Order: sequence, then C-alpha cells, then structure tokens
Amino acid sequence: MKIKSMRLLDRWVGSPLSAVLTFFRHVSDRFRAGPTEAPKRILFVKLVEQGATVIAAPALRRAVEMVGRDNVFMAVFTQNRFIVDVLGIIPKANVITIRSSSLTACAIDTVKAVARLRREKIDAAIDFEFFSRFSGALTYLSGATRRIGFHSFAGEAAYRGDLMTHRLAYNYTLHASQTYRMLVEALGQPRDQMPMLDVDPNWPDETPAFVPDPAEIPEVRDVVCQVLRRDSIPSLILLNANSGDLLPLRPWAQDRYVELAKRLLQKYPEVCIAFTGAPEEATDAGKLAATVGSDRCVSMGGRTTLRQLLVLYGLSQIMVTNDSGPAHYASMTPMDVVTLFGPESPAVFGSRSPRSHIIYAGIACSPCVNAFNQRISTCHNNVCMQRITVDKVFDTVCKVYEQRRRIRPAIGPAKVVTGISPLRA
Repeated sequence: MKIKSMRLLDRWVGSPLSAVLTFFRHVSDRFRAGPTEAPKRILFVKLVEQGATVIAAPALRRAVEMVGRDNVFMAVFTQNRFIVDVLGIIPKANVITIRSSSLTACAIDTVKAVARLRREKIDAAIDFEFFSRFSGALTYLSGATRRIGFHSFAGEAAYRGDLMTHRLAYNYTLHASQTYRMLVEALGQPRDQMPMLDVDPNWPDETPAFVPDPAEIPEVRDVVCQVLRRDSIPSLILLNANSGDLLPLRPWAQDRYVELAKRLLQKYPEVCIAFTGAPEEATDAGKLAATVGSDRCVSMGGRTTLRQLLVLYGLSQIMVTNDSGPAHYASMTPMDVVTLFGPESPAVFGSRSPRSHIIYAGIACSPCVNAFNQRISTCHNNVCMQRITVDKVFDTVCKVYEQRRRIRPAIGPAKVVTGISPLRA
C-alpha cells in the first residue's frame, strides 16, 4: 500500500477501531487487577521509518538490560525489518513482521502477529509510533498488561482512544533518542502519576556501529571498481538525491546535486562521485550521473543490497543527503554525513553521530511536520529546502573532506551548519 492509503486507513478505520477497543478496555479493566511484578517480556511496536529505528537503538539496549535479549520483541512492517536485523539487538526470531503490500495481507499478518504475541505472553508493550492508531491498537491487542505510549490529553494530536496503561505526554523539545528512551524508562514508574515522569532525559549519546563481515568488504569493493572502471577505490563522495522519498517536501532539488557534483569534481581531481538510491530510484540516479557528464561520476543506484550499501558507506569519505533513512544508516559507519533539513526539526531527528554535519535554513514556518500532525503538511512549496544553496553545501563538503585528508583531531559533538539562522534547540 502507498503511504497515502495507509494514512487514510489509519484515520477512517483506525479511529472507530480505537473507540471500540477503548470501550472493551474500560469494561475489562473492571475485572482485571493491575500487574504487581516487574515486566519479563517486552514488545516494541515500530512499524515504519528504519532511520528512526537506528535512533531508537539505545532504548532497545536499555530494554535488553532490563529483561534479557531473548525476552525483547519487535513488530515491524516487512520492508522495515532489515535495519532491525542489522542492529542485532533483538534476536531475529523475535522480530514479528506484518506485510503492508495490501490491505488483505496486512489484515492476515496482523491477526497472526496478535496470536503470536499472546502465545509469547508479552507483559509489557511499548508503542514507538507516537500517535498512530494502528500501532496503538496492536499494542493493546498484544495482551500486555503494561502498555506504554503517548496520549492526546487536550486534543493536541490525533484521537486514538485510551488504550495505554502508562499514558505519557509527547515532549517536542526532546531529541527522538531521548523520547524513545523515556518510553522504556516509564516501565519502572508508577502509572497513576503519569504523565509526570520524574527522570533525567540527558542520557549519554550512543550511536550503534555497523560491522561488516570480512568477506563483504572485498565483494563491495569489486562492485565499485567495476562501475568506476578502476583497479582501486579512489576518494569517493556519495550523493543521495532520494527521488523516492515518502515525504515530498524533504528532497533537495536534483539540479543542485548535479551542480554540486560538477564543482566537487572540478576542485578535487582525485575524487569520484557516486549517486546512490534504492532499486526504484536507479533510473533517476543514472540520469543524474549522466547529466554530470564525467567518467568520474557514476550511479550506484540499485547496484547493491541494503547491507552492501552500508559496506559502501564504510568505503566512502562523505555522503550528502536530505533527512532520510540513509542519513541514519550512514551514522553507523566511519563516513561523514552532510544532512539537509527542511520540513522536520534537526533538534529532534538529526543524527547525534560525531560525524554528522547538519545544514538547516531555519525559516519561520520550519519545521512543519511533526508527531502532532501525523507528519502531514499542507505546504506545497519547500522553500525551507530551496533556501539551502549549493554554495553552502559545497563549502561544508569541502571543509569536511579536507579535514578528513588531514590527521583528524579528537572527535567532538555533531556539528550544525546553518544556512540562514542558527539551529533552535
């Protein structure tokens, strides 16, 4: 199903379903005592956004510390399973997938998932989808006696019933990694005092690391050398134009990527450029590389598996991308990443990797998509991305590249490069 269809279903089917389940929840609670023992088996519901799953890694580790790795589960849409397996925090056997290719497949797999979760005797379920109605319903149907998630107390977000036992208020000033962690920490807090949560959210920054298998590096090196028609990999800069982005406001204009590539090739004769992309973006990536018109600029779009793409990141110097999954995948590798933000807030979703370099125009209407509006904006003109100039990105990439060519100093915090106004925390 397309993202628009999923949102419509979540709204028009999810709302009445949430109301019905809320009625049953309040009736059944009259005959059911609350849990008295510490949780033993934890479920995370994180259906979409693989990049966000990378951000959530510290929260997943915290759950493992609490109940042990074999007792942590995750429910995801099938196409988002990859990054869960790469992180390796949750056993593969404990990842429960739901197909979203069609309404019928989704319904069938949801029934199977609920049956599996009840067999596993899940006693704590945490909804990482914030205000999604479907994820809230799945959290409730898991059978968990502790259900942690965000609640719309004053109509500040979409209605999704009253299905959580531990109801929290969404704090838009926290980074997403802190938000995910607070949901886990709420397990140990008295639910009758919520939404008050008396915990310090300033946990240490932790960025997971991707470690390729020894055989994967020469395999990907051979693919890159074949595409570049070289015997060895030169200094490689990746450009992720992200033509298939699910949020149409996020991409940076393709002609600007072309201009950026031409200027980098002219300034650095030893550099090669590769456009990346998923298989469905391969055609666009090939056209962009052809438009640059240099034998040092190629397309890697659709030429690697997702896992091989992470290996490619480790063989490259820098990637330029908009705010998207690849920006977060790359944070797990030694590569520097220049990320362009517009409709979303880098203070919330920006990578905290020390190799992250964020460019953000910070105009008055930005950010316009957030958890409260289901990440839907009425804007049709992404001026927030258009205000990010090729000059600004080019200067940033040059500084990062030249720093990498020198002996690098001690790694510091993630750097933020502003196009118009400073990043507002």
